[in-house]
Amino acid sequence: MKQLDTPSLDRLVEQARMSPRLRMNANLHEHLDDPVQRLAIAMEPGTVIRPHRHEHTWELLLPLRGRFVVLWFDNSGHVTERVVLGETCQAQETPAGVWHAVASLDAGGIIFEVKQGPYRPFVAGDFAPGYAHDDAARDGVLNAWYRQAQVGDRLAWGAAG
Repeated sequence: MKQLDTPSLDRLVEQARMSPRLRMNANLHEHLDDPVQRLAIAMEPGTVIRPHRHEHTWELLLPLRGRFVVLWFDNSGHVTERVVLGETCQAQETPAGVWHAVASLDAGGIIFEVKQGPYRPFVAGDFAPGYAHDDAARDGVLNAWYRQAQVGDRLAWGAAG
């Protein structure tokens, strides 16, 4: 039997806090080539999820602990949808190919993700134009923008290389 109990979630949060990326996942699927990927992801507020899309799969997100801003973007970087998981929404599915980003609002936050497998590592084209590479210098700015962004606001596509 597989389960995510309180002690295992507490350990996951501690691992995320100690990780340079400020996030850590616990997989419930056995193998990276499983047809359904299921994982809990501890995400501290400082972790940065660059705007991206999954061309091959939908993605279902559910908050286990804490709140998370989820933004959807059109092809020019305008916010088309905004939800706060754990506050105004309890489950949110992003269709395949939709640009999106997530920001953790609370320390100790854990989100549960389900998507079609097999696991496929991100490639440059999966990130929005200008966001294909990590940029530590603007991470705080990006997260602050996510937290306050509303439908109609525009994130500058191509702002970085």
